[in-house]
Amino acid sequence: METQIHVPVGSPVIKKIPIFVDEQNVTEGAMKLIKELRPAWDPSHVKTKLFTDGTTNKLVGCYVDDSQEDVVLVRVYGNKTELIVDRDNELKSFQVLHANGCAPRLYCTFQNGICYEFMEGDALGTQDVRDPSLLRLIAREMARIHAIHAHNGCIPKPNLWIKMRKYFSIVGPLRTHLSRTVLQSQKVPSKALLEQEMAWMKEHLSTLGSPVVLCHNDLLCKNIIHNNKEGHVRFIDYEYSSYNYQAFDIGNHFNEFAGMAELDYGLYPSREMQMTWLRVYLQAYKLFTKKTEDISPRELETLYVQVNKFALASHFFWGFWALIQAKYSSIDFDFLGYAVLRFNQYFKTKPAVMALQIPE
Repeated sequence: METQIHVPVGSPVIKKIPIFVDEQNVTEGAMKLIKELRPAWDPSHVKTKLFTDGTTNKLVGCYVDDSQEDVVLVRVYGNKTELIVDRDNELKSFQVLHANGCAPRLYCTFQNGICYEFMEGDALGTQDVRDPSLLRLIAREMARIHAIHAHNGCIPKPNLWIKMRKYFSIVGPLRTHLSRTVLQSQKVPSKALLEQEMAWMKEHLSTLGSPVVLCHNDLLCKNIIHNNKEGHVRFIDYEYSSYNYQAFDIGNHFNEFAGMAELDYGLYPSREMQMTWLRVYLQAYKLFTKKTEDISPRELETLYVQVNKFALASHFFWGFWALIQAKYSSIDFDFLGYAVLRFNQYFKTKPAVMALQIPE
């Protein structure tokens, strides 16, 4: 059994540039990389744009001329993010997804980051993912990725429980540090309660029969790029991509309808909206994997139940992630407050979600 993503034989070797980019001065470091990647560019004509949406890394775009036809993105890894991101796995995901037409080109790695091709289009917001036409494009694109074979013939194993256990082991010692500040006032659940719920989830969710597929695992709105001219969407940022439960990837995306900077779980998709999304997804997934679009009401209802139960695990996963970020990240974001909101939503929705039953 496997959790590893395998890069296709014959894939291009990733260029490695021995440069370290200061997280506090990304532009200067980016210019050094541009000299290596685009030697024909006149440094005095290179323009840069700093992107501000990331909550893990720093990102700057470099280009010449106003047409912006060739934009090199330079992403600098955030402080201690190697604790929460498997960088080797990220590069493999990048390569596999690019080989299947789902990701941009990866230009190089450097000591603390990567450079890659800019993907033309608009990053979506919480209202966009609800748009009926965009919703269908997103569902089909996720199905396309889920149908990719990137294992070596072994039965792929989900990465969720391994990753969650790793995060939990990091969070344990951090609680000592955090309790001296605002841990108790913020009402972060106790270590014992977190461990108890994690064990319960593994026992319950593992038996739901959700297929293990190649997942994005972090499909928040800003990670979806809509190219209106070409009429498609593409997903970006593959830091958390891995083999995982199909229902986790979808449930995680549905949680992201609530946004991030200002969480509003009133935006979580209704059953009706979910059924529309899941029907499109399931038809596309079966077309990619079984060459048929026929789906039964039972298949649709089963996926609905699986997705909403795995959405619970998504709250826990990102709750742990945010506690780790609260300790180490230099990005201006209330990670501790975000962690509390995710754990609160888990406990709030658990009773109703647990009442759902997979049809006989």
